[in-house]
Amino acid sequence: MNGMLSIVGIGPGSEKLLTPMAREAIESADLVVGYKPYVDSLHFVIKDQDITTNGMTSEVERARVSVEQALSGRRVAIVSSGDAGIYAMGSLVYELLQHHGWKDGDPLKVDMIPGVTAAISCASLVGTPLAHDSCTISLSDLLTPWELIERRIAAAASADFAITFYNPRSRRRQEHIRIAQRILLEHRDAETPVAIVKDAYREGQVITLSTLGEFVDCEFGMTASVIIGNSQSYRYGDKIITPRGYSRKYNLENGAVKSGQKRGRSLNTEVGETA
Repeated sequence: MNGMLSIVGIGPGSEKLLTPMAREAIESADLVVGYKPYVDSLHFVIKDQDITTNGMTSEVERARVSVEQALSGRRVAIVSSGDAGIYAMGSLVYELLQHHGWKDGDPLKVDMIPGVTAAISCASLVGTPLAHDSCTISLSDLLTPWELIERRIAAAASADFAITFYNPRSRRRQEHIRIAQRILLEHRDAETPVAIVKDAYREGQVITLSTLGEFVDCEFGMTASVIIGNSQSYRYGDKIITPRGYSRKYNLENGAVKSGQKRGRSLNTEVGETA
């Protein structure tokens, strides 16, 4: 029997944010593999499947078991929180498949099942902080040199990206987020809005709104994501809005195109925004 390997993003952990595709992959599997808290959160969908779980820093073992069991003919679902292709198990699984000589067209079918990543779920709780160009940066240096992470922060800051920091702080890493703050303050105002979302869409969810100048003094850890607005982002009540730029081209009261601009054409930056 040909095996099946589904690399499944389960979203933030809420049943409502588990996609139908992810649910189907888990329900049809005969083995579910994952980090124990993630697998435990799927109690509403896991029934009679075999389960293999372990703890943090055991990702290689989880991927190895998943690949070997799928190659033996089993239907395997390996699960990750958020999206499995973003700071999760997807790339490691593919590396091990490559190590085993697997390629597209082989009897073993491999599917990536997308999930709601933390940047999206956290942003949805605080308005539209990622409405324009944005990026994600993990502050964990367990697999990436810190010097490279600093360069990425500086590049994103200078390019005026809104930024979502994953793995922002741990008991061991207390200073990294402060270094990130210092880099950002070289490029944008201290009043730039910041959202800290802990355990989005899970029990214990906490949302904190702050500013670039003060957010590092708030309480948060590894289960939080930190969203930093760009230079145009602003607070609107308990929301953070990052404009897409419509007001530069259109009159928002009647939808008319502003003088000097053309609908469906590149923005003319040579005319004033109030023209």
